[in-house]
Amino acid sequence: MRNDPLWTGALLLFPRRIAENLARVEESGLVPRAPNLVQISLGVIRMWVRLATRPETIGTCTDHHVRPTLRARLLAYRPLRFPFLVRERAIAPLDFSGLASSRERVLRHLLGAHHDANQFAYDLELLGIHPGALEELGERVRRVVNGEDPRAEWLRDLVVFEGYHENLLAAVEHALAHGVRLAPHEADDPDTSFTGYLRWCARMPATWEEAIPALLRGEIDLGAYQYEGGMA
Repeated sequence: MRNDPLWTGALLLFPRRIAENLARVEESGLVPRAPNLVQISLGVIRMWVRLATRPETIGTCTDHHVRPTLRARLLAYRPLRFPFLVRERAIAPLDFSGLASSRERVLRHLLGAHHDANQFAYDLELLGIHPGALEELGERVRRVVNGEDPRAEWLRDLVVFEGYHENLLAAVEHALAHGVRLAPHEADDPDTSFTGYLRWCARMPATWEEAIPALLRGEIDLGAYQYEGGMA
């Protein structure tokens, strides 16, 4: 059981980039205490479990119809969409926390990868550690909505579902004016909220000597998030 970068790096793959972004989290004051790399590693394991057991929570939609274009209808099939998302740099398949991604990668992710309901709140909070990034996103998504971006139709088809960019623009404008919109049942949900994810990680064991026995004893809940309060 090791706490050195070689062991942690086997899980995170990009520990140096993640450490740099965790330093930005500290500087931003986004959460009272930023987790360390071991705790982020446990968060990555949690995301693996989500991908394996709850794939329907990623890249699908329950609120909007598929766009009527042939391209969108074809891309609604997720295995077919995957290589185009990679080529667009709209997803980083090996970055399970978002903390290994650059500012530009997060911007491309929001513009080109579908997020259901309010799931883009996670990335809007993540962009908050990069000064001026939310303003840049607002301008870029506005150009897609207005059709001024020459790639607007491609980006609309790539996210597959109707109304995505309009909803994203409204969320960005709200974030700039009032902060990222999160209902009470979303604020601590590691699936939806970046600050919720950071707080979840920060509650985890801080060393592998503590973490591995806790995992083996089933003391770390890697399953579905359960909100214990009343719905907003």
